[in-house]
Amino acid sequence: MNLETLPLDPAVAHALAGVTTATLTTVLLKKGLRKVWMRGARPLRAGQGRVVGRAFTLRFVPAREDLATPESWGAPISTRAAIEAMPAGCVVVVDALGSGEAGIFGDILCARMVKRGVAALVTDGAVRDLSGVLGTGLPVWSQGSVAPPSVAALTFVGWQQPVGCGGVAVFPNDVVVADEDGAVLIPAALLDEVVAAAVEQERLEGWIMGQVEAGQALPGLYPPNEANRAAYQAWIRKAR
Repeated sequence: MNLETLPLDPAVAHALAGVTTATLTTVLLKKGLRKVWMRGARPLRAGQGRVVGRAFTLRFVPAREDLATPESWGAPISTRAAIEAMPAGCVVVVDALGSGEAGIFGDILCARMVKRGVAALVTDGAVRDLSGVLGTGLPVWSQGSVAPPSVAALTFVGWQQPVGCGGVAVFPNDVVVADEDGAVLIPAALLDEVVAAAVEQERLEGWIMGQVEAGQALPGLYPPNEANRAAYQAWIRKAR
């Protein structure tokens, strides 16, 4: 649980800030990765924008009555202790087993995460104290909100371990991009090549959109055939 969170190159973060999660899923699909979009992690409110950061993981298991108690909140292994280990700029990814029966975090915990500089919270579970959580300003992707506390359905067991969130295997230091379409994982080992391919895909699709708006038909344009690929390359050279 002491795995150090690696810094994210500002140039990489800037590049990914201009790439949609829809584009990322396409790029990752071309590399053979299908399970990268976290089911159940939806924007808690509209207009949260796009967030990019290294994954800091938390893990819950089903509630066990002798462990999932209010007293456990003060234990050395607790969500409170995990928050104090979160580095600035990380995206907290919480494996809550897809449970909508209990809220993993409320307003006080989210407020502390904001103070620590956490970029966002992504979970396949739910939060609680909705108005208070929204009031903290922390960007949240979740199932929504419920009233019961975490221990009503879940037992917290640790942080900075591999987790499963919304059907996606997430390892500490993987990169998460979240926007209005949800949250997508980029494996740390593939980061550089995915960023390069995603930036190019966004540029190509921007050019294609311009052609569509000019009245061009889709066959041979999307995806581009040899002639349109040549026209795109000429456009790039002219833009330089």
